[in-house]
Amino acid sequence: MQDGKINLRALLPEEIAAELKAMGQPAYRAKQVFEWATRGVSGWDEMTNLPKQLRTALAERFYLGAPKVMRKQVSAEDGTIKYLWGLRDGNAVETVVMRYHYGNSVCISTQVGCRQGCAFCASTIGGLVRNLDAGEMLEEVMFSEKESGLKIGHIVLMGIGEPLDNFDNVMKFLQLVNHSDGMNIGMRHISLSTCGITEKFDKLAEYNLQLTLSVSLHAPDDETRSKIMPANRGRGVEKLMDECEAYFNRTGRRISFEYAMIDGVNDSPAQAALLAKHARRVSAHVNLIPLNHVDERSFRPTPPERIKEFKKALEREGVNVTVRRRLGSDIDASCGQLRKKTADAMSAGTGSS
Repeated sequence: MQDGKINLRALLPEEIAAELKAMGQPAYRAKQVFEWATRGVSGWDEMTNLPKQLRTALAERFYLGAPKVMRKQVSAEDGTIKYLWGLRDGNAVETVVMRYHYGNSVCISTQVGCRQGCAFCASTIGGLVRNLDAGEMLEEVMFSEKESGLKIGHIVLMGIGEPLDNFDNVMKFLQLVNHSDGMNIGMRHISLSTCGITEKFDKLAEYNLQLTLSVSLHAPDDETRSKIMPANRGRGVEKLMDECEAYFNRTGRRISFEYAMIDGVNDSPAQAALLAKHARRVSAHVNLIPLNHVDERSFRPTPPERIKEFKKALEREGVNVTVRRRLGSDIDASCGQLRKKTADAMSAGTGSS
């Protein structure tokens, strides 16, 4: 809520119906309002099948979020588009639209900043500012589709922020984006990425969603993982594997391990063998990711030939493994970089163009 008004896009149809009932409006209006809200309109006058008096009343009680494009980068190599969206309160988040042979995918942020402190990530520099509400996440999808002109069929919650650290808003966003009267994007086309907030796995499993849970593992042993991912401390890889196994057994949904290949850190033959052991235990797919360089970090990506050797070592152990195709490598590919560079430039008074 901002300026005493509620973000209309953060409301489910039944919540809109309750609000309209309190305003003395008929029940059928709720579906109309919800459909407009999830269609990407940016002003009340665009809701042409609503009486003017109702539109005025809605404007007094709600606001229609419409993020502004602060920066836009388009890869000359593969057409990947990165947006820096300016939010209503002056904060900003990044969203990336990627083209694949199976359709267009959008990678969205769930928080402004991040508190998890992963040592190779730009998103966490500066810490957590605030959570995004469900409507703001929906707006990332809607307006990325609208601005790019590309139909979005897949969603990855892998941008700025930790989705399970913003659990309730993320669950509501999933309901909104999946709703048949809204964008109607199927759960099987959605992937939720977590650094391993294990205490939320049971709660997520209770929803029994048909999405893909992607665990950002990045190291198979406690010593390495705790150094590069503070979230591992107090939890540990073994606890994470226990929770992954329980989640898989409860939902039947195969987990994916995201594994950024960092030169000399997590790419040894011994680490490949341990990673294979974990993956086999929970029937996980392993997605090897060539590390994106971040100016403020000292880490470097594993050379391509060694990534191939690492992949072969996993395959010899019977692990299903792929190497993620690098998209947007000629733009600020690593999440959080564009936001930070723009903030730094504005602080220095040099503008953001």
